[in-house]
Parts: sequence; C-alpha cells; structure tokens
Amino acid sequence: MSASAILVLGSGHLALRVRQLAAARGLPIVPLPASWNDEAPPELSRYEAVLRALGQLEMTHVARAVLVDDHDERNLELAIALLSLHPRLPVYVAMFNENVAPHLQAANPNLHVLNPARIAAPVFVGALDTPLEHALRYEPRPQPPRSRLPHSDRLLRTLVGVFVLVIAAATTYFHFADQLSWLDAFYFVVVTVATVGYGDVNLLHSSTVSKWVGIALILASTVFIWMIFSLTVDRIIKTRVQMALGRRRHTQRGHVILCGLGRLGSLVGERLLERGERVLIVEQNEDSLALDHLRAMGADVYIGDARSPRVLHDAGVTRAKALYSLIANDFVNLEIGLNARSFDPKLRLVLRIFDESMSRRIREQLDIHLSFSMSAIADERFLEHES
Repeated sequence: MSASAILVLGSGHLALRVRQLAAARGLPIVPLPASWNDEAPPELSRYEAVLRALGQLEMTHVARAVLVDDHDERNLELAIALLSLHPRLPVYVAMFNENVAPHLQAANPNLHVLNPARIAAPVFVGALDTPLEHALRYEPRPQPPRSRLPHSDRLLRTLVGVFVLVIAAATTYFHFADQLSWLDAFYFVVVTVATVGYGDVNLLHSSTVSKWVGIALILASTVFIWMIFSLTVDRIIKTRVQMALGRRRHTQRGHVILCGLGRLGSLVGERLLERGERVLIVEQNEDSLALDHLRAMGADVYIGDARSPRVLHDAGVTRAKALYSLIANDFVNLEIGLNARSFDPKLRLVLRIFDESMSRRIREQLDIHLSFSMSAIADERFLEHES
C-alpha cells in the first residue's frame, strides 16, 4: 500500500463525499472490515470496542486519517482512540462545536479540527451576489386570505356588544320609569355596573319593578365585566407571546429570510448580519441555542414552519431580497423554496441540497440555480493537504 494512503472514518454524506473525492484523485483508502459498524460485544465498553476495531486496521502506510462522521461525539471518540494508538499520525476531524478545538489541538498538535459549516458558510453568503437569469415564467400566487377571527375574539366582541345594549336598555328604563333625565339615568347605570355606589341616586323609594331591574343590572354587569376582563387579559397575554415569537406581519423590504437555524444556518446568519444585511429568521424551534445570539446581533425572529404559505407571507416574502432555506432535509428546503417563489417568481433562492445530483436536476428542471451541498463544499478542505 502506498505511503499516501488515507484512513476515512465516519458515516453520513460528508464521509461519502470525502471517500468519493479521494477515489477520484487516485488516493489509496484504507479498507474497513465488514464488522466495523457492528455493535460492541457485551464484555467491552464502546470505547474499548473502538480501540479493538482500530487496532485491527493496517496502518503501516497510512499518511493521515480523516474523521468525518455527522456527529461530533463520534468524531471525538474516534480521535481520542486513534491518537492513543498512533500519536504521531496527522488526524483531520470534523467538529461543528468549535469550542473543543483548542483543547484537542493543545493535547496533540497532529490533530486538526475543521468545521464543515464554517467552511461552507462563505459560499452560501456569496450566493447573494451571484447574477441570476430566470428561465421559467409564471404568475405569482394570490396572497392568502385574511384569517377569520379566533373564537375567543368573536366571543369578546359579542359580550361587549350585548353589554352595551344592556346599559342602553337600563338607561332607557330608568329615564322613563323613575323620571330621571337621560344624563342622570346614564350616570346611575354606570355607577351601578361599576359597583361604585355613591348613593346620590338610588332606588330606595322606587317601585318594586325598578328594584328588580336594578338587581338584575348588578348581577348581569358583574358577569359581563368578569368575562370581558378575563378575555381581554387572555388576549393581551397571547398577543405579547405571539409578538415575542415574531408571529406578526413583518413590513420590512429588502431583507433576507433565513429558514433553519442549525449548524450551517447560524453561521450563515452571522455572516449576513456582519455584512449589513437585515435578516429575518424563520425557525420552528423556539429553544434553538443560536436564536438569542442572532437576536442580539440584530436579527428579527419568526417562530413558525416556513413550509406554510401564511408564514412566508407574514415574513414579507414578496418584498424580500432573498430566501435561504438551510434545513437538514433536501425536500423540505425544496418545498420551502418553491412555495416562496410562487409568491415572487423572481425571488433569489439559496437552498441547501445534500445530494449533488439532485442539485443539478433542480437547476435544470426547476430553474433554481443557487443550491449547494455543505458536504460538497467542505470535502475539498479535508483532502487539500494530502501527502
């Protein structure tokens, strides 16, 4: 085996891309035994099983190792095990969590940490300036109809309307039955429903019917005020929560809509904000760790599913400069992109597509030219220093 042989460990799209690129360059790849991905024997811990599996590999002519699993913890486990067996072997490891890189590199200078998302982010951001010419022509979809009032809102309006009618009816009754002026009658009804009871106007010497009307007014107004107050407070709280989640109709123009705040999305969002773009993030997970950081940098946030036409409409897709969909699912990104472009056929779409062949098909058949694979961008960096 040649001294330039490389060991590629890991599963996922990036590992596949690195193996394919190495084969295309004619680099010898250390073959892995068929039992490599088998479960650890019960008498061994997971780490001991990894050590045993690595110890069975032919490493005599290996010039470097590339650890490119989709999960950081797996790459970390492989790196520790491999360097304990071969401390002088150059190891290139993919780590999305860059906080661990200084510790690993300080412990062993032969270990090199690369973040695939950071490698790919400049390419995605640069797509904002790529000249485009759309071949397909079609009419944009009509805006979605305005949503009907929620049940609680309709109930609140009904209660307020009936309460106003009760006040008007009571004012009319006391005006005619107790010979009060319109103002005095209205004044008496208001202090009664408000439970103020100054006592300057009362029903002490009024008829029995008027007293029963007064009692009914007090009881009815208590129920109406309690229900109206409860529904109003509930509406205020819900509105504040919705506003905190960004669920409102955004009115900005020339902004960039960023869908998906994963490993790649957070870095692309940072770079877009650093270059002065106004960014609106559409994210389903309100507990995403990157949300607060990007909010502090100036991004607006909308918590919702970007596949929904109403969410895209509220995000101002018809006035946006571009839409990025960087979710870790090719077909979700494609669905979001097509939904967004149905509002504006000239909208600039930047999609994350793992499968390079699918990306080519999208460019040819759907006229979406800015679709990239993070793995296809990053694989080059893991092999650019091959021996």
